[in-house]
Amino acid sequence: MGFFDKLKKGLAKTKNAIFSQMDSLFKSFVAIDEDMLEELEEILIAADVGVSTTTEIIEKLRDTIASEGLTEASQAKSALTDILVQTIGEGEPLNLTTSPSVILVIGVNGVGKTTTIAKIAHNLISKKKKVMLAAADTFRAGAINQLQIWADRVGADIVKHNEGADPAAVVFDAISAAKSRKSDVLIVDTAGRLHNKKNLMDELAKINRVISRELPDASRETLLVLDATTGQNAVIQAKEFKNVADITGLVLTKLDGSAKGGIVFSIKRELGIPIKYIGVGEKTDDMEPFNAKDFVKALFE
Repeated sequence: MGFFDKLKKGLAKTKNAIFSQMDSLFKSFVAIDEDMLEELEEILIAADVGVSTTTEIIEKLRDTIASEGLTEASQAKSALTDILVQTIGEGEPLNLTTSPSVILVIGVNGVGKTTTIAKIAHNLISKKKKVMLAAADTFRAGAINQLQIWADRVGADIVKHNEGADPAAVVFDAISAAKSRKSDVLIVDTAGRLHNKKNLMDELAKINRVISRELPDASRETLLVLDATTGQNAVIQAKEFKNVADITGLVLTKLDGSAKGGIVFSIKRELGIPIKYIGVGEKTDDMEPFNAKDFVKALFE
């Protein structure tokens, strides 16, 4: 099964719960009128697109209808599809131009952070990249053990210390190992303690200082992992993390377990941060770089 087919399958809950209503709406209206636009607005809000984002989408659709002289509901559907793609924006590829490059992965516990690291590692290894993992979430022994299991499974090297160790020390040792083993990418797992922002901020700052000192010219990404099943709460969470970290990209997990796939549209607009990966399953190949056109297409097909 190709990734687009997995994407369609993974978005089935969102499509069945919400976007199938949209499809029915366009079929039930022959001509465009205000009633159709109002119903469309309600459907988008119910899809967790968010009130402000929905308002902007509907206004853009009204403008397109007026400027292009659209009269049929099928034309409005085509215009809406284009607007939804524009709203998300294209995902940007990871900046991995140096060897080693560094990917710092952040996110609260339970969002699928560790498995996301494994999936990204698997994706990079499949492209002939040599990957090193740093188990810098030393707050939980379970996180270290889980990352070791995934490293063995996907064929990545790993550097780890014992539970309670200094995360920055783990990163320092991982950078040394990445240099000596000529790794292409170092992926760093971090603790997800957003409820104690001061500690998190200090920890991330210390890790970043080590990276800047030891790899001053390295390409760097800071990816925030968000659980799509939490809907608008994911946006709130992302805003909190944005206050403590220089986020370069988002990873949305568990889209297959949610009817709230509409969150993708508001996340980009609210945060101005590109979505770089989406996950639609538990297997290592169930995560791929984000493609806006494929995402919207999968919701309507």
